[in-house]
Amino acid sequence: MAKKATTKSRRKSTTKPVFGKDTYMYWYELMLMLRRFEEKAGQLYGQQKIRGFCHLYIGQEAVAAGIMTATNADDPVITAYRDHGLALAKGISADACMAELFGKATGCAGGKGGSMHFFSKEHSFYGGHGIVGAQVPLGAGIAFAEQYNKTGKVCVCMFGDGAARQGAVHETFNLAMLWKLPVVFICENNYYAMGTSVERSSNVTDIYKIGLAYDMPSKAVDGMSCEAVHEAIKEAADRARKGDGPTFLEIRTYRYKGHSMSDPAKYRTKEEVAKYKDDDPIKYVKKVILDKKYATEDSLKEMDKKVKATVQASIKFAEESPFPDDAEMYNDVYIQADYPFIKE
Repeated sequence: MAKKATTKSRRKSTTKPVFGKDTYMYWYELMLMLRRFEEKAGQLYGQQKIRGFCHLYIGQEAVAAGIMTATNADDPVITAYRDHGLALAKGISADACMAELFGKATGCAGGKGGSMHFFSKEHSFYGGHGIVGAQVPLGAGIAFAEQYNKTGKVCVCMFGDGAARQGAVHETFNLAMLWKLPVVFICENNYYAMGTSVERSSNVTDIYKIGLAYDMPSKAVDGMSCEAVHEAIKEAADRARKGDGPTFLEIRTYRYKGHSMSDPAKYRTKEEVAKYKDDDPIKYVKKVILDKKYATEDSLKEMDKKVKATVQASIKFAEESPFPDDAEMYNDVYIQADYPFIKE
């Protein structure tokens, strides 16, 4: 069984920043969007309107929310295949995301990427990668480019607990420290790599400790708390911008659904899932908003209606959009327009 963060440790703050009304309202609306979008995606998958693999972000929304407020809009983000929530958080529209799930030409990857391969250079979102851990060296490469071009940007490079033992991750950690790359490595530890718990797959269950072998500043973070995620990311990003190199954060979160839509998640108990749902980040942020009188219950209901309407409109947009033309099969493969070894 996964280890549960206590409420006391979750609310503990080290730097004690002041989060005001605008921040809490932003977090709440963003997390609502991620939750409602993913709920609909799950329903549409069941109706076979979305095909292929589909990995939902439900339960992990505080990670995306905290990252967004702690980084700049043009800081690049790269992640694994559980990417819908992060793509939406980076500003890709619900229309473009839903159309991509439908495999339509109006999707953020032209309908050719699907659920696992969302992408938008305009929004500094670089995937969406299906090979476990393969995005980690790519993230370091992005960070190297930012360092080389002296942009001042920091790459947020994310992977799951199942990728933490991949050789490419460790090779990347070594070079990132050697070259002091401006990158924040994040392991979104939701405790189950597909259906195998961390306790069954690793002698080291505190995943953040693998960064210590490279003298990389590393620590665990409560991923059910927007505040805790924000604080940790802000500290790491500031360090990277100063030229002091990478940080590794094990952000401990929890997915309420299975690994993918084909996973019934029978390897864990209903009681365990219920305990994490009691610590739901959306419920907590809503309570803060109401307790501090930042908004009324009625206004939050209206916000939820607005979010649901946006998601519903994205479904209509996706359904009415065309599929990619057959000729698109040969595009976006090589940057060279006249590459000679692609034949129609």
